[in-house]
Amino acid sequence: MTTPRDSKIPSDGTLEKSLQDERNPVKRFFKLLGPGLTTGASDDDPSGIGTYAMSGALLGYACLWTAWITFPLMAAMQFICAKVGMVTGRGLAGVLRRHYPRTMLYPAVAALVIANTINAGADIQAIAAGVNLLIPIPIKALIVPIGLLLLALQIWWPYRLIARTFKWLTLSLFAYIGASFLAGPNWTEVLRGTVLPTLRFDGTFLAVLVAILGTTISPYLFFWQASQEVEEELAMGRKQLWQRQGATDAEVRYAAWDVNIGMFFSNVVMYFIILATAATLHQTGHTDINTAADSAVALRPLAGDAAYILMALALIGTGLLAVPILTTSGAYAVCEAFGWKWGLDRKLRGAKQFYFVIAASTIVGLFIDFLGINPMDALFWTAVINGFLAPPLLMIIMLVANNRSVMGDRVNGTAMNVLGWTTTVVMFAAAAALVVTWGAS
Repeated sequence: MTTPRDSKIPSDGTLEKSLQDERNPVKRFFKLLGPGLTTGASDDDPSGIGTYAMSGALLGYACLWTAWITFPLMAAMQFICAKVGMVTGRGLAGVLRRHYPRTMLYPAVAALVIANTINAGADIQAIAAGVNLLIPIPIKALIVPIGLLLLALQIWWPYRLIARTFKWLTLSLFAYIGASFLAGPNWTEVLRGTVLPTLRFDGTFLAVLVAILGTTISPYLFFWQASQEVEEELAMGRKQLWQRQGATDAEVRYAAWDVNIGMFFSNVVMYFIILATAATLHQTGHTDINTAADSAVALRPLAGDAAYILMALALIGTGLLAVPILTTSGAYAVCEAFGWKWGLDRKLRGAKQFYFVIAASTIVGLFIDFLGINPMDALFWTAVINGFLAPPLLMIIMLVANNRSVMGDRVNGTAMNVLGWTTTVVMFAAAAALVVTWGAS
């Protein structure tokens, strides 16, 4: 595939040109970070927090090893999705619509939107719970204002401001690292749980394992990553498809750095959430976590007010980051599936269907919050649903990434194929093991 951007000479207005002109290494590093960082941070949303906290509370340090196992798998898949967006100039659903049967596309998009909507609703309630931990305002009174505020910001804020805000919100995740040290863990047990993988075939362990995989290697992140690469190019002024198609070697390299840093950060946070709850809740028998805020409340008498405040702030920050990403990734998928105009770079009048899907997903999520469903159950089982949805999506993505009519010379190399197909097999195996266990119980 030969395109106008296969040349290695950077043009004005590109990330490549901006990085070459920046002499300050710190500023250059932060300019490099983009969709990969926000994608990684959004993976540690309240759904992830709930899953990791439940893992630590139920199983102690037994699942710490999953952090270093999942890192290369999720990093590989997110890089492949980023590359698909960069090379084709389209989001993932747009590529599937153009090159594959609609019978493959529509069920995947429908499942994605359903899971994202449930997840967004639970995350909005988690934000309200986080605020309630710090300010005694009833959670129910906070849910609608928070949801409508997030919706208004998505509709009326310009894309660049949204992108910068997402970057800053990632800082909230450092609170979990601080909280874990305040929890006073047994470092010998931590080391054992980190380097010696534990694997059991009981229903509880497998459910937690599939939930960890489902919330770490999440379907919505695949669509978000590819579409965000397109959004970045649209923001550079590449409005026409031919201007976005193809990628220079430097652009691919920068995307790899961005994705790897984002996914590493995501997994470090995951590791410390499991560690903090294992060191406190599991050790004291607090295994019954009923809300996303319960982990913070339970930590207070065990690790002190500082850990409690840090966990509450992190819950708010990660929720504010995750909800727009959940609703927007679903809108990306729907609009590309039906050939509608889309993009946070567009005004409301230029992408009415796109913003309608975002609004509908947000409002339905708010409605779910008033049905009396336990938010932790919703978050945990959404992660399990994602664990079943991800394997077929991963297989489709791998087929796309190895299709020369789609990717040209940017098809996967050997390393990406090994990691990508390994991820696909692992996700299929985890979901199958859980089904077998349920059937036997």
